[in-house]
Amino acid sequence: MRVLLIEDEILLAEQVADGLRDQGIAVDLAADGLDGLHKAGANRYDVVVLDRDLPLVHGDQVCTALAAGGTDARILMLTAAGEAADRVAGLILGADDYLPKPFVFDELVLRIRALARRANNAPRVLRRAGLTFDTARRVVTRDGRIIPLTTKELAVLEILMSADGVVVSAEDLLERAWDEHADPFTATVRVTIARLRRKLGDPPLIETVVGAGYRL
Repeated sequence: MRVLLIEDEILLAEQVADGLRDQGIAVDLAADGLDGLHKAGANRYDVVVLDRDLPLVHGDQVCTALAAGGTDARILMLTAAGEAADRVAGLILGADDYLPKPFVFDELVLRIRALARRANNAPRVLRRAGLTFDTARRVVTRDGRIIPLTTKELAVLEILMSADGVVVSAEDLLERAWDEHADPFTATVRVTIARLRRKLGDPPLIETVVGAGYRL
C-alpha cells in the first residue's frame, strides 16, 4: 500500500509517516496543497490522507481536484473541525472518509487499510497456494504455520497475492511498496524477494518471470 500524506504540521506529519511505515505502509509527504496535487498527479497512491487547512492550495480545493480528476486513490480528510456539518462538507467535496483531530493513531491505520481495500476491491483475508494472509492483523500462515515477516516483506507479499497469479514487475513493486525516495537502480526488490522466498519455504511459491517480474 502506498499513501500520500498532505499535512502542513511537519512534526505531526513525520510522526504519522514513521508510524505508518512501521505498519508496512509506504508514505510520501507533502507540506502544502500545491505539492500534494503535484505528487498525486505524478504517482499512484491507494489512499490520500488530506489535512483540510493547508497553505498555498486549501484542502477543500485539493479534495475537489482529486475527486474530479478521476483518481483511483481514496481520500481520508483530516481536520480540527469535528462538527457534523464539517464532516458532511468534506464528504460532499469528494472525500471517502473523515477523521477529526486529534485522532487515535490506531484508528487512522484501520481507516487507511479499510479505504485501501475498497480502492483495490481487495478482501481482508488473501488465500493462494497454501498461504493465508490476514491483511488486517498482518499475519501470514502457510498450511497453518505462522511465518514471521518484516513490514516490507509483508507489503511485497500482499501485492503478489492480490495480483492473483498475474506477473508483477519489479518497477511496480518498487512503486507500490516503497516511497518516492527509493532508488530504482538498487537491488532492493530482488533482495526482498529472495528473503521472502527463504521464509516462505519449500516448495518455492514465488516465480521469477525473466524480463517481466514476479508472480505467486
